[in-house]
Amino acid sequence: MDSYPAPALAMVETMHAAAAQDPDRAIAFQGAPGANSHRAINEWDPHALPLPCFSFAAAIDAVEEGRAACAMIPIENSQAGRVADIHFLLPESGLCIVGEHFLSIEHSLMATEPAGPFKGAFSHPHALSQSRRYLRDRGIVPLAHADTAGAAAHVAELADPEFAAIAPNLAADLYGLTIVEENVEDAADNTTRFVVLAREALDPATLDGQETMTTFVFEVKNIPAALYKAMGGFATNGVNMTKLESYQKGASFAATMFYADIIGAPGNPAVDRALEELEFHCKGVRMFGTYPLARQRG
Repeated sequence: MDSYPAPALAMVETMHAAAAQDPDRAIAFQGAPGANSHRAINEWDPHALPLPCFSFAAAIDAVEEGRAACAMIPIENSQAGRVADIHFLLPESGLCIVGEHFLSIEHSLMATEPAGPFKGAFSHPHALSQSRRYLRDRGIVPLAHADTAGAAAHVAELADPEFAAIAPNLAADLYGLTIVEENVEDAADNTTRFVVLAREALDPATLDGQETMTTFVFEVKNIPAALYKAMGGFATNGVNMTKLESYQKGASFAATMFYADIIGAPGNPAVDRALEELEFHCKGVRMFGTYPLARQRG
């Protein structure tokens, strides 16, 4: 089971056994039981069987191999920006995006004893950055860990009252820690967007009547103003592009890929015209899926 702390390992093994009995209900996630991804699955589908995986790649593998119906992967946070290297993982996986979910992030400081003072606090680097002011004001050293719930399990295993963890309340319940203080995140509106990955894409026709989001990646031709021209079709056809991020393809830095989200679905005349113009100015366009819009943009 890779290197989960001992207090988490027994739970991980139990959850894997349950998922193996009913993989159609299993949703894979990265992290130890009690992580924010675990919380997101509970909100997305309370009847699902959460399947903890040590890495994002392992969560994707679980779906590819049929051990889980889908995976819940964090993609961006309102405070810390990009979370997972979905740009690299998704194209390699062959999986499709079939949903999105927004989770309000509420971090708590937890420890084996409530007193303190604490020398350090373990957590995922993003959680530490989201609680930077809180830790600085109290002189607590931030200590990076693979994930928030794993940090809580690690503190439980250490049993050292001078060290704490920053994690969701669910982790304190699972690992027998005491919550020292709730809502230690620096911003009250801290939110993470998750995407749901599955082996088969949704048919846009089945989403008729719903507001939808479509995600794709593309590589423009290596000519002047290619990106400007490629984007023109979305403007002239009134298609709202809510996300556009660039990333390098390979290590040569010779090709730039762009990851994009638009509101709308193929089959809509305006979207079809915009995508047709995009393809004209690109070396390639790869669709990752159309899915229901979970939150209004703009």
